[in-house]
Amino acid sequence: MVRIKDIAKLANVSPATVSMVINNRGNISEATRKKVLKIIEELNYQPNNVARSLKTNRTRTIGVIVEDITVFSSPEIIHGINESADEHGMSILLTNLRVHRLIGNNFENFDRCKQSVMNAVEELLSRQVDGMIYIGIHNRDLTGLINIPKPVVFTYCSASGENQYSVNYDDELAAFEATEYLIQRGHEKIALISGLIDSIPSHDRFTGYYRAIREHGLPFNPVYVKTGDWEFESGYVMAKELLALADKPTAILAMNDLMAGGVLEACRECGVRVPEDLSVVGFDNREISFYFIPKLTTMGLPLNELGRKSVEILVRAIEGEPIPEKSVKLKCNLVERQSVMPVRDGLAIQ
Repeated sequence: MVRIKDIAKLANVSPATVSMVINNRGNISEATRKKVLKIIEELNYQPNNVARSLKTNRTRTIGVIVEDITVFSSPEIIHGINESADEHGMSILLTNLRVHRLIGNNFENFDRCKQSVMNAVEELLSRQVDGMIYIGIHNRDLTGLINIPKPVVFTYCSASGENQYSVNYDDELAAFEATEYLIQRGHEKIALISGLIDSIPSHDRFTGYYRAIREHGLPFNPVYVKTGDWEFESGYVMAKELLALADKPTAILAMNDLMAGGVLEACRECGVRVPEDLSVVGFDNREISFYFIPKLTTMGLPLNELGRKSVEILVRAIEGEPIPEKSVKLKCNLVERQSVMPVRDGLAIQ
């Protein structure tokens, strides 16, 4: 069996140098790295992971628990985790809880899923993972859900337990920027269709919307704020109510793309042209937003970056390195398409 010492002798370097090349660490020159990798390939060297894990008490494996892999946000977050794990020389073990299939958006029923979470955690611990990443399907506080002596990073959700970290995007800033984008295009009558009233994202996005309205000196009109439930139908119903107002809004910000799709359908039925008569902005940048008519302007979420950042923080925690922030919020980006038009004197203009 080929050993690190054999590779080091052929490459005329130390075994420590070979180890650093294998683990992609250390300040190794590119020439030396290429020479060592060439010998590794020629000898078909296979690291003895069992021996290495016994020596270091680590398996270089990350456990990933995803609440539901079918939810639009999960695949891209997992893709980011895979990318970053590969770069750090880590492998992942993935468990899908199917939470959305079981309870939908009724998170008050999450207790029905807690045993599945415990089973997944126990299974991953039995595989000797070095740490875990937990991917939610909706941003909410899950402190107390997982209590293990290993680091855990929560993404698309949060927790504040010992040795636990959170990586999310900044809902408030995103809603502020979306509202400000409309204001800068002359809109003063901007309506908001919220998600579920007890949702953390709903609260944060409303705060961002309200802050933009006030900072730009516009009057806040509570009649323009409607509460939906994240689904297409609620966007449709709430838009019908807004379009029936005597003092109609010139723009609607929907808190997700599904509800924005409902707004577009309500406008079509009512003969309201988008964006000529009404501008519409969504949230999430789901794939479907590109296929709406007109194509939807929306806030894009940094999903891949959420996954990558989660791995970066987890690896640092595993290595015992200092982590300045236990809760990180990443910035969203505006995706401009065809559903917004500037206004002048309350009327849309070309």
